[in-house]
Amino acid sequence: MHISSIALAALAAFTPLASAVGSAVVKNNCDFTTYVYSVGSSPGAEHALDPGEAYSEGFHRDPVTGGIALKIFRVPNGISGPNPQTVFAYNLDDSQIWYDLSDVFGDPFEGHSLTLSPSDEACGVISWEDGKPPAGSQVKVCQSGSDLTLKLCG
Repeated sequence: MHISSIALAALAAFTPLASAVGSAVVKNNCDFTTYVYSVGSSPGAEHALDPGEAYSEGFHRDPVTGGIALKIFRVPNGISGPNPQTVFAYNLDDSQIWYDLSDVFGDPFEGHSLTLSPSDEACGVISWEDGKPPAGSQVKVCQSGSDLTLKLCG
């Protein structure tokens, strides 16, 4: 019985760590509506974000691809064609969250700043002053309990 109590106490001590997973947030500070899709092995529903609104989801893994891409458009139903999109990608890997920012089919937020900030200040910020990706890799890593917030237009 003594060993079982120790094992139970050890398990209880680690349970909060396993469940303390952060969130991916897209905050629309633009003066126009944006459209967000959460995409793993298949796209989720479209979420229209009016100025001042935000989309949030807890970090999770796709059972097929592993990673998740939050695809952000300036046009409704943007995922249906080759429309310019900003991609906030993340991959939950046990106690770490890997994240990056990229553009596909153009730069939909050109002329508007984009900032991807972790709530843990020890982790790296991705900042695009003019809404366009700089040269080189943007991949960062943080502890999985940190929230990651992408601010569109500021």
